[in-house]
Amino acid sequence: MAPHEPDAPGRPGPGDDELDFWSFVELANRKLYQEYGFRHQLATKLLLTLNRVSGIVTYDLEASIHRPRGRSWSGFRLQFVVWLAGPLEPKKAAELTGMSRAAVSNLTKNLVADGLLERSPGTHDGRSVLLSLTRAGRDEMVAVFGEQNEREREWADVLSAEEQHILVMLLDKLVSSREGFNIRGRS
Repeated sequence: MAPHEPDAPGRPGPGDDELDFWSFVELANRKLYQEYGFRHQLATKLLLTLNRVSGIVTYDLEASIHRPRGRSWSGFRLQFVVWLAGPLEPKKAAELTGMSRAAVSNLTKNLVADGLLERSPGTHDGRSVLLSLTRAGRDEMVAVFGEQNEREREWADVLSAEEQHILVMLLDKLVSSREGFNIRGRS
């Protein structure tokens, strides 16, 4: 894509109907630099793009696979980690899904009510619980993930196998390097 010519000082930027994601990123970077002096344009572009891609793929998976079944992306994430790593304490499920403990607690209530997840006493003390899938929950996950895995393949096939490995390596480097600076948020 060819970059837009910088706007003349005092001249309005492109109209709403002329902006797409990439021209917005260029506009944002130009204004952030010229009007506010922020210099890390490539970093801004990288993280805006990463956030955008994540949002698009998540929305696609939720809209095409989970919502038609009456489920949510968050509910799928919780079921997925309990399916493959469970039984789990809610704290560990929150860590593995990247959700808050409160979100896991709320999702657990709904999934238990739907007969997909069960809570049983934990082994640590009388207050701890373990989350595990019911038979219906396991059956649903096998069916849902089969459909999702095909959709994942469609997304991934845009890249060669080598490009996929490189992208995973780069994203892993980005995530695993976060200990080098003080971050806030879930793991």
